[in-house]
Amino acid sequence: MCGIIGISHHKEAGKMAFLGLYGLQHRGEEAAGIVTYDGKDTHVLKRTGLAVDNFDEESIAKLKGHAAIAHTRYSTTGGSNIKNIQPIFVTHRKKPIAVAHNGNLTNTEELYARLEAAGSIFQTSMDSEIMVHLLARTTNGELKEWFSRMLAQLKGAYSVVFLYEDYVIGARDPQGFRPLCLGKLDEGYILASESCAFDLMKAKFVREVEPGEIVIIKGNHIESTFLPKIQEEGRAFCVFENVYFARPDSHIFDDNVYQVRKRLGAQLAKEHPMQADFVMGIPDSGNYAALGYAQELNLPFEIGMIRNHYIGRTFIQPTQFLRDFRVRVKLNPIREVLEGKKVVVVEDSIVRGTTSRNRIQEIRAAGAKEIHMRISCPPIVSPCFYGIDFPSTKELIAHNKTVKEIADYIKVDSLGYLSREGMLEVMKNKNGFCTACFTGKYPTPIPVNTDKLQLEKGHTVTP
Repeated sequence: MCGIIGISHHKEAGKMAFLGLYGLQHRGEEAAGIVTYDGKDTHVLKRTGLAVDNFDEESIAKLKGHAAIAHTRYSTTGGSNIKNIQPIFVTHRKKPIAVAHNGNLTNTEELYARLEAAGSIFQTSMDSEIMVHLLARTTNGELKEWFSRMLAQLKGAYSVVFLYEDYVIGARDPQGFRPLCLGKLDEGYILASESCAFDLMKAKFVREVEPGEIVIIKGNHIESTFLPKIQEEGRAFCVFENVYFARPDSHIFDDNVYQVRKRLGAQLAKEHPMQADFVMGIPDSGNYAALGYAQELNLPFEIGMIRNHYIGRTFIQPTQFLRDFRVRVKLNPIREVLEGKKVVVVEDSIVRGTTSRNRIQEIRAAGAKEIHMRISCPPIVSPCFYGIDFPSTKELIAHNKTVKEIADYIKVDSLGYLSREGMLEVMKNKNGFCTACFTGKYPTPIPVNTDKLQLEKGHTVTP
């Protein structure tokens, strides 16, 4: 999961791209980058860490140009190192091309081996770089045909933006795994992973880019085309975007994320009701489902833990050490609220179980008498190959333990998960979601090599 931005026809495209990254910072905290084009020269800024911490006014001022793309990274392919910071920038036939990608390709090894055998020299260990090599080897022609031929060779999940001279090009895979939105800013257009990025720029949300659509923007002119045979592909929107990843003030998959999460909580209350002194969420992502749960059962809703907002999102940290550290300092229970109380604690998901175990221990230590945990999605039992960093069943507690065993491990008095049927029931596109992480049934063929660092360790597929 990453955040991507495209800005067209704006005299301060670099600054607007920075604001967009700020709005999408929740989608990746490892690194960020911006590439701009001023009609003659290309300007690049890439740094590790948060954009707000590492992009100062002086560096942003150097990003001259009226067109820009940007990326904030959460690594799902390739290691957390400087060479893998996006956007990827190359020069092809004396013209600049940059790409920023959200998602994971599932035919990475096949394409990598074929390209390498044909003479391509890779500079990163990301599947995203494959796109620029394919562009270089695809016969140039009319722009939309050139990019269509390249994208047609990709399989898996991609929402992507390209900067080709002063063209800004956005595309979404035929099944629409990851979101991509189109906005209007003054006379130009904006592309962003989520609509919340538009708000800081005071831009207008226009619509979502359709699955299989390629949007080509130059100046204030926009046109779109579609990849062939997209009707043959079923929709596979990532339901975990609505459960956890996306910001609640975003509009994705034809719905408002905040309203979806409240409906998930209400459905959870119907399936696993519990009378208690109050309902609380695990901040911040659990709060919205907790509110829906409390309203459905007419129970009080309380804030039982306070979040330190200087600490980023725990799940998307690249190592277990960082996740454990941030769990300890991120949330602090309020003893005066919890002491002696029977509490329903609502969380969006349980992935590895270590975070939930630590949080429950803290709530128990603050004096809670009973703790009943409710989860606003089904148990996560299978890896994701489309852009979420839980690729191994060894990491997934629900793959290896029953619900009762998980409850014993995290030390709660009871544990209830939302059913898959109940989760989909509250969605507007009930049959349009990928739920492979809950079922093990994948909408596309999955790769043979599932290692996140596969391109750093070598590959085994022959061309």
